[in-house]
Amino acid sequence: MNTLMRNMFRIIIGVFVFNLLISCNRDSTEKGSSKEKKYSVYTMTKTGNEYIIQTDSLLSGTINPEKQGTKVIPERQYYELIVLDGNYYSLDWKTSIFNKYRIINSVFTKIASLPLTDFSTVENYNWISRDSLLIIGYAGKIPKIRYAKIQVKKMTAQQGLMEIPSPFGQFNWMSVGFSKFSNGKLMVGYTYHTTNNLNSYTTSDTSYVEVLSYPGMRTLDRLKDTRSTSPGGINTRQSHFFTDEKGDFYFIACPGIALGNNPDKPTGIYRIKNSDEKIDPGYFFNISASAIQNHGYGFWYIGNGKAIVRTERKGLFTGMKDHYKVPHFDFYVLDLNTKSTTRLNLPLDKGTARQCVLVENGLVFITINSDSEGSYVWNYNPKTNHLQKGLKFEGDIDYILRLDRLN
Repeated sequence: MNTLMRNMFRIIIGVFVFNLLISCNRDSTEKGSSKEKKYSVYTMTKTGNEYIIQTDSLLSGTINPEKQGTKVIPERQYYELIVLDGNYYSLDWKTSIFNKYRIINSVFTKIASLPLTDFSTVENYNWISRDSLLIIGYAGKIPKIRYAKIQVKKMTAQQGLMEIPSPFGQFNWMSVGFSKFSNGKLMVGYTYHTTNNLNSYTTSDTSYVEVLSYPGMRTLDRLKDTRSTSPGGINTRQSHFFTDEKGDFYFIACPGIALGNNPDKPTGIYRIKNSDEKIDPGYFFNISASAIQNHGYGFWYIGNGKAIVRTERKGLFTGMKDHYKVPHFDFYVLDLNTKSTTRLNLPLDKGTARQCVLVENGLVFITINSDSEGSYVWNYNPKTNHLQKGLKFEGDIDYILRLDRLN
C-alpha cells in the first residue's frame, strides 16, 4: 500500500470514528445512559433555593438535596415542568420559548429551545407518543385557547387555535382544566372567570367540555354541567384527571378558593364512560357533602376503582395569603364505585398545588411537607392499607414540590 493510500485510509477511519463518537454522545444526551436514576424529586429550601435530586429508591434511606442534588437555575420552574426520558421541559412565559433541559454533570443544562408564537402558559399537556407532545393554554393577544404540537426530539412545532368560545359577557378570562383523547377526538374541559386582579376573581357556575375533531381542532359538540365548576386544573402542577382500567375517564371539579374560587359549589368527581363523549348524568361524587366536608384539588388514580384526593381543612388557614404555607391538607382514599372515603393517617401537608403522588407496581408514594414530622416520601400499600415513612429529606428542605418518574 503506497503512502497516499495509507494516508487516505487513515483519514477515512478517523472520520468514521469521529462521527461514531458524536453519534454516541448525541444518543447519550437524548436517551441517557444505563446509570440513569428512576425518579426525580424537586425540592425547595426555607431560603427559597431549589434543588432536583434523582434517586433509584423511594422506599427508604436519607438524602440531602442541598449536598447531593442539582441546583435549579433558572429557578421557579416547579409548576411548569414536564418530565420524560430524563428530560425536563418548560415554557418561559416571558419569551414564549419552550425549553428542554437535562442534568449533565450535576448541572441543570439547557440542551434545546423552541420559540412559540404568543404562547405564555401551559395549562394542560398530553403525550401523544414519547416524541410528540401536545400543550394547551389560554393567554396572549388573541383571547382564544391555543395549542402547540411539539416534536420534542427535533424541537419543531405545529401551532393553532381551538374553536372554543372566547370569554363573553361578565367573563374576561378562561382556563383549561383537562384534555383527553377519545375515539379519534379531543375532549377539552374548561370554564370562564371574572377577574379584577390576581387577588380578586371568581368562576362561572358551569363546567364546559368541548368535543373537538383531531387533528383539525374543530368543534363537534359542547357539553355543559352545573353540578360543580372549575373542571380539572393545570396538570403540570398536579394531577386532576385520569382514565381507569375500563377506559372510563374521571375528573375532579375544584371550586375551592385556590382554583375556582366559587366555594358555594361543591368539589365533585365527574365521569365520562369509555367510548362515550358525554358527561355521565347519573354519576357525581360530591366530595364536599361526604365525610370529608371540605374542598379538594389534586386527584390521582391508584388502581382497582380507587383514587386519592388532596383536601384542604377549614379553619386552619385564613385565605390565599397563607394557603400555601399553613399545614392543612389531608389525603383521602376514594372508592369511586361506592363513593366512600377513608382518611390516610398522614401528617397535615402544606403547599397549595404539588405533584406529590406517584403510583408504581401496586405501591403509592406520597410526599409530605410536615413542619412537625419532617419531609418524607410515605409508602402506602392499597391492598394491605399499610402506611409507613420511606425516603427522608434532610437539610433545610421546606417543600417537596414535585415527584416525577424520569422515564
